[in-house]
Amino acid sequence: MSSSFLTSTPFAVGGYMLCSATLLIINKYSVFLLPAPSFILFAQLLGTVFVVQGANILGYIKCDKLEWQKASRFFPVALIFLTTIFLNMKSLQHANVETFMVFRFSTPLCISIADYFFLGRQLPSARSWLCLLGLLVGALGYAKTDSAFQVEGYTFCAFWYLVFCLDQIYLKHITNTVKMNSNWGRVYYSNLLASLPLIFTFIGDGSEMEAVQNMSFQAGMIVMLGVVLGAAMSYFAWMARSLLSATSFTVVGNVCKLMTICINVLLWDKHASQIGIVFLLFCLGSAYFYKQAPMRKEVEKPLPK
Repeated sequence: MSSSFLTSTPFAVGGYMLCSATLLIINKYSVFLLPAPSFILFAQLLGTVFVVQGANILGYIKCDKLEWQKASRFFPVALIFLTTIFLNMKSLQHANVETFMVFRFSTPLCISIADYFFLGRQLPSARSWLCLLGLLVGALGYAKTDSAFQVEGYTFCAFWYLVFCLDQIYLKHITNTVKMNSNWGRVYYSNLLASLPLIFTFIGDGSEMEAVQNMSFQAGMIVMLGVVLGAAMSYFAWMARSLLSATSFTVVGNVCKLMTICINVLLWDKHASQIGIVFLLFCLGSAYFYKQAPMRKEVEKPLPK
């Protein structure tokens, strides 16, 4: 396999799609076996740090050293990253996978507008506006068919939606402006800084500590699998984010959710009705046909004579 392919967009997008589709199911199953979302998230983040440093020490990869200047720039990234994933886990704890994904399918509507205001892109074309409207219509249609409606679950999904949109825009900005020697450096900094507050979160929760102490072997193996997938997911996510626009990165994430739906239908009892699946596929199709808006071209002003 050529080194050029390992740094290409297809490799980054393919790896991200595969990890994203499977990790959502693994996290859902982990929370089902071990009702300790803070501990599971902590294990994935800190486990990724150990994986990166271990590979760096053995000479398999190159990773940026820990420096205060870079850490200070990455601290807001870690905070938003941590909040997004934590709300992700809480959403999956209180709502089924399809309920969570319908919020995900509608995020390009907000992010494409934020791309215009903050990242210098044009507004979407007429076709793209129709696709974004299709996402909204599909989301509304799904809400009418959700047989497992849970107010708490939808509340967590709504909070996740707001933070996720901020995450997509701000992390793209940081990727463009903070110089790193390698993509593994971004993985290392974001996971290390995000893992630290979680130590106090799950230790201070009596129910989570009890669940961890009584953790079964099966639950432990699923959590370990989540650590491996989490490390891979973090690498491919940062790589794809550096190669794509914020909206394109979001749309790619939505496309891979079709794989998640298929896995969820095969493995989980708590999934949407057939009509609900149709609405989700409609959302996915709308996201797929969205066309990324180009960058706004600066009009050069003639020099005064």
